[in-house]
Amino acid sequence: MNIIINQELRDYIDPLTTQEYLALERSLLKEGCRDALVLWGETLIDGHNRYTICQKHQIPFQTKQNDHFQSIEDVMLWMIDNHLARRSVSSFQRGVLALRKKEIITTRRKEKTSKEKAAEAELAAKEPDPVSVETRDEIAKVAGLSKPAVAQIEKIRKAATPELVEAIRSGTISINTAATIASLPSEQQVAAVAGGKKELQQAARQLRQTRTPKVSVEQESAGAARSDESASNSETPAVSELERLRAENQALKLQVAELSAKLATAQAMPE
Repeated sequence: MNIIINQELRDYIDPLTTQEYLALERSLLKEGCRDALVLWGETLIDGHNRYTICQKHQIPFQTKQNDHFQSIEDVMLWMIDNHLARRSVSSFQRGVLALRKKEIITTRRKEKTSKEKAAEAELAAKEPDPVSVETRDEIAKVAGLSKPAVAQIEKIRKAATPELVEAIRSGTISINTAATIASLPSEQQVAAVAGGKKELQQAARQLRQTRTPKVSVEQESAGAARSDESASNSETPAVSELERLRAENQALKLQVAELSAKLATAQAMPE
């Protein structure tokens, strides 16, 4: 049997963590490959990890065909829905998959002719699409997440370094913490990740604190009586100075962490 591995499809879904891969390997060695690998012609579209492990240990496996696809984008949409249906998929990955689905569908709709769009609109009026992903509400519904969580994952996808993304995938930090850290420059993100879980949490906490006083001062000024306005204004410079010092302190901590990481790397290199 000839099985083709399409690298784009293999890499489309985030890889298993080391622990997940080892758990799957133990299961296959103990129970065999119970679920059939899915092929599109000769191309493997589901079961890449199982196929690798079965090849390594010469474990027998079955295959089945799915020939209902017209393009590789159809396969990707099927892969996304297939993984979203699994309980083991993390919240972060669910959000990423739902956003990928939106990107494919949005691109397809842009490429359609006006005639095709009119026909699609007429069909949608009669039979609304239950899995549409046009808006953040719909993305959140498909992913089984809240709208704020989807917004945070969008921010992470746009601004987070690979090191920060890996920290989320491994469970080191939460989506909320990662979204806050993603607002830092890339070098500081890497340094914070190198500092470990506590450093990441502390950096996120301090970043939030530098933003909180601004809201508090605005609320206090809006609700204060005119007789107290002068007193509030006199306190503003002190609050601003505190914000500046906190920001400088956090920046220095991240720079120290970054330099420590570089020093450790240099010391580990052979002379």
